[in-house]
Amino acid sequence: MEQTIWGHLPVLMRANSKESIEYILQALWRTRKSGLATSDRCIIQDMLQLHNESDLDPYLQLLVCLRMLIRRCVYENTSKEDIPMLFPGEVLPELQKLLTLLLQKFQREWQEDVMKDQNIVPRLKAMTWNMANLEKGSADPAAVIDLKLQNDTPFHSGVQDVKFQLATDSMDMMLKAMHCIRDQFSTMDEAVNGH
Repeated sequence: MEQTIWGHLPVLMRANSKESIEYILQALWRTRKSGLATSDRCIIQDMLQLHNESDLDPYLQLLVCLRMLIRRCVYENTSKEDIPMLFPGEVLPELQKLLTLLLQKFQREWQEDVMKDQNIVPRLKAMTWNMANLEKGSADPAAVIDLKLQNDTPFHSGVQDVKFQLATDSMDMMLKAMHCIRDQFSTMDEAVNGH
């Protein structure tokens, strides 16, 4: 089935500009959850000069193919260098080149959209600290906190370092908040364990 879908990609060559193809890809991404609105469909059909009933099937197959390419580019963590490998040999080289450039252009933005949708928060892997401003005549002492956060998102996995400085008043506020969190955990544990 995939081979027949690729055969509809040349319909994109009917577009009169690179910007038109860019619009089509962006519209498909923007409507990935809802499907294309009638207004978007009309705009895309005009851009591709598809005005006959007989053009409807190639148009729909083209949209399926483009959505498939976008999904592979965004969700399969395809590196920018590997995007050209998404295309089989039967796709025209000039079309491969244009689509590769556009997919590379939008890949990071689209992946960030996916991360916002998933709302994945990194988890604490390690924490170290030391005291700063201990020299004579310096400002109030402060603690420098170094956190190692494990990011498990599909596109940016790995460990990230975060450093920040806490003065005494900030430390007091943070400790109060941490105590509240600990108390809520205790309350939740008691409810779950039936104590």
